[in-house]
Amino acid sequence: MSEFRKVTDRLSVSGQISPDEARAAVAEGFVLVINNRPDGEVPGQPAGAEVEAAVRAAGADYLHLPVVGRPTPEQARAQAAAAGAASGPVLAFCRSGNRSITAWAMGEAAAGRDRAELIRLAAAAGYDLSSVLGG
Repeated sequence: MSEFRKVTDRLSVSGQISPDEARAAVAEGFVLVINNRPDGEVPGQPAGAEVEAAVRAAGADYLHLPVVGRPTPEQARAQAAAAGAASGPVLAFCRSGNRSITAWAMGEAAAGRDRAELIRLAAAAGYDLSSVLGG
């Protein structure tokens, strides 16, 4: 089972989730699941459509925002905007959670949020964003 790492009251990140884990996430109260993985990144990875179907059938929203390498500024803004507009907690996932938290943090930083705070929040969730956010 993937670990949902809480970053803020409104955002958690995770490594790859299965359709069953997607349903469990919605049952835990997540209202939006953001998939930052491109389909076919590695053999055996669940297709985004499978995860999306599970999320939507469980009653939540889904966004496929695939990131390869470091998120672009546009992807970062889209991730932060989607998380900010959600009506409740958001789960973002990729292979390890790193691209997901990086995209969110870059978008938050671009919107003026304190970079040191973002680095601290990421560190508390087990991610080092100091090289990304200049801390």
